[in-house]
Amino acid sequence: MDTIFALASAQGKAGVAVIRLSGPLALSAASKLSGRALPARGMRLCELRDGGGEPLDDAVVLTFTGPASFTGEDVAELQIHGSTASIDAVMRCLSDMDGLRLAEPGEFTRRALENGQMDLTQVEGLADLIDAETEAQRKQAQIILTGALGSLVEKWRRDLIRAAALLEAVIDFADEEVPTDVTPEVKSLMSRVLADLKKEAGGVRIAERIRSGFEVAIIGLPNAGKSTLLNMLAGREAAITSEYAGTTRDIIEVRMDLSGLPVTLLDTAGLRDTEDHVENLGIELARKRAENADLRVFLSDSPAELGVGFADGDIHVLPKADLRDTGEGISGKTGQGVDQLIDSISNTLNDRAASHGIATRERHRVAMLNAIDALTAAENILESGPDMYDIAAEELRTAIRALESLVGRIDVETLLDEIFSSFCLGK
Repeated sequence: MDTIFALASAQGKAGVAVIRLSGPLALSAASKLSGRALPARGMRLCELRDGGGEPLDDAVVLTFTGPASFTGEDVAELQIHGSTASIDAVMRCLSDMDGLRLAEPGEFTRRALENGQMDLTQVEGLADLIDAETEAQRKQAQIILTGALGSLVEKWRRDLIRAAALLEAVIDFADEEVPTDVTPEVKSLMSRVLADLKKEAGGVRIAERIRSGFEVAIIGLPNAGKSTLLNMLAGREAAITSEYAGTTRDIIEVRMDLSGLPVTLLDTAGLRDTEDHVENLGIELARKRAENADLRVFLSDSPAELGVGFADGDIHVLPKADLRDTGEGISGKTGQGVDQLIDSISNTLNDRAASHGIATRERHRVAMLNAIDALTAAENILESGPDMYDIAAEELRTAIRALESLVGRIDVETLLDEIFSSFCLGK
């Protein structure tokens, strides 16, 4: 396998830049640059020199021998000064070495996956952690990166392999000393996994929102103060405000961090009947986005007047409190009620976020739904008795393959391994 290298830290000037090497020549390449032997695993301060012996930079060189490294291969990391010139000089020297090449995007992580250092969900967790902007996103990505989902899938997989092995033992080894009535244990294993799968699949939608962001739509009649409120929440002039009705005709989006959750606030066109064709397009778009939003803030005297369904968890506030004799409601001009609105949005979304599971992506949900379908079919077939065990076992194998696709691993030998180890059938 090629030895690859790349800049592992961000582009641009910095105090320190990190250049990573991975592959069979990683340690020897680092030794060649430093002009001295390096420990198989350790840290050393060195002066790096090019092929002609000219100094390049001082560096801290870290070495890791496989498989105890990120990629599972021999790895070296060069921590040099983060100037563009220093980075370019070291990268040129590495490019000139035989057997080394520049890494492709994501190739270090791909090698970690191929070498069994990470499963597919951990790779996704790493990508989410790198992209995390809020505390909730960081925590969720960290859970996936530590292998929590992979461990859960492995637990389900073991239970289903056990259930399938029990059925296979009755089918293929009827003359051996194996249990003749395996149905109770098989049913128990399947029902436990099925319940867990349904719970996790049901929480994916919320987990996806934590990863990609919740949408909160502010809706109301024209000149209800929606854009002024959005600007107050954003702390900047994100939307044009005017005394003329129908100023907002497109969706204005502002990304925010509310109590650690990623939230996109949507300022929508005022909802009314109008002869203006362009404004009508904006109103229709506003209705669609409002209906699809995770949460709606009704800025109106009555939610019913807007013609949009008021769902559980939606928030209703009276607009333009600064112009009301009673002083009730919210005002984007004075800030009255804004803190309370932020608290209401945060509390509502945090309550929803509390119901999320470990799985975070639609791919995870689809794999779990496929496993659920197969297990449900297996449960129904199992009721027909031992004559149908072979079909029930095949449905179990389908469920196992669905779970293996979730973590990116397929192992066709595990059924036989379970049979012979559990029932001593190799005698």
